[in-house]
Amino acid sequence: MLLRRLPRLHAALAATMLSALIALAPGSASAENKIAVVDVQQAVMQTEDGIRAQGTLKKLFDKRQKELDAKQEELQRAREDIERQARVLSREALARRMEDWQRRMVELQTSFVDYNKELQKKQGDLTGPILRKMMGIITRLAKKNGYELILDRSATPYARPDLDLTEQVVQMYNSGGDGGGGDAPAEGGGDKPSGGGDEKK
Repeated sequence: MLLRRLPRLHAALAATMLSALIALAPGSASAENKIAVVDVQQAVMQTEDGIRAQGTLKKLFDKRQKELDAKQEELQRAREDIERQARVLSREALARRMEDWQRRMVELQTSFVDYNKELQKKQGDLTGPILRKMMGIITRLAKKNGYELILDRSATPYARPDLDLTEQVVQMYNSGGDGGGGDAPAEGGGDKPSGGGDEKK
């Protein structure tokens, strides 16, 4: 019942992300199609903005978790107290105590749902702008370097490591979105930027 971990990217954002990742390069298709992958979830969280967003979300998460823990402990103590007095309370008094306890339990469950919705909304508010900027970077990278298709790595069962542009996209984002003007590595080798690029290590 308690919150256990920060939520992943909102489902609606994930759907937008996946459709937006399909970028066609300008001009006619070459004899050998250039395809690459980007782990968008990982890329968003590794950007400087993403790291700050995670810090903000963790503070909110910890605050809400503390509130839920306190309410749950209070209910546990109330339950134990009811059980201790069950033999001395009248049937009507016991029924009232149990009814009050059940009402508070429903309120706790409602708070849990509300807190999760709040976290999801906050995450969308914080990561949405990061995601939109990243989609622009990926699209420009695809057009500039002639990629026929760039897929979300999480949606592909297998991709060669040299096709992964995640690190390069993160570097481009953190440097302002232009990647320093360098070309992408041949055949999508995102882990080894070419010598002509100015991306930071």
